[in-house]
Amino acid sequence: MITPMTEPPSTIRQMTHDDLAMVSDIERRSYEFPWSHGVFRDCLLAGYQCISLTREDRLAGYAILSVAAGEAHILNLCVDPEFRARGYGERLLDELLYLARSASVHEIFLEVRPSNDTALGLYRKKGFHQIAARHAYYQAHDGREDAAVLAKKLVTDD
Repeated sequence: MITPMTEPPSTIRQMTHDDLAMVSDIERRSYEFPWSHGVFRDCLLAGYQCISLTREDRLAGYAILSVAAGEAHILNLCVDPEFRARGYGERLLDELLYLARSASVHEIFLEVRPSNDTALGLYRKKGFHQIAARHAYYQAHDGREDAAVLAKKLVTDD
């Protein structure tokens, strides 16, 4: 009898300063124009919701959420290239949505590259829809790339 392979359990927890070196390493391996170590440090210092996903005590992904004035903004969500296509991005997004709802947020926003089909598919699956575009938002090798601005209502005004 063949026993199906199962993924080891993963855990989501608050990001710490001790995570920043690995977060920065994942960011560099994931993007051509990564955030710097200092940007992640500043997010922690600013009190943003910074979370890490670990699998077998190894950092596999992270996400950052800013909450203010009844709104939330997903600033970053990334899974280590070695751990992609295992549902970890969806787990991180679900946790961000939970944190936003827990803060009584009415609407959540994010920017995404229109060329990032995987991320767009995940966000659409979770009920996000495009509300605008930001011209020349992202750095690119041939100049700048626009961003799709996505939103999702979390609390109705009843």
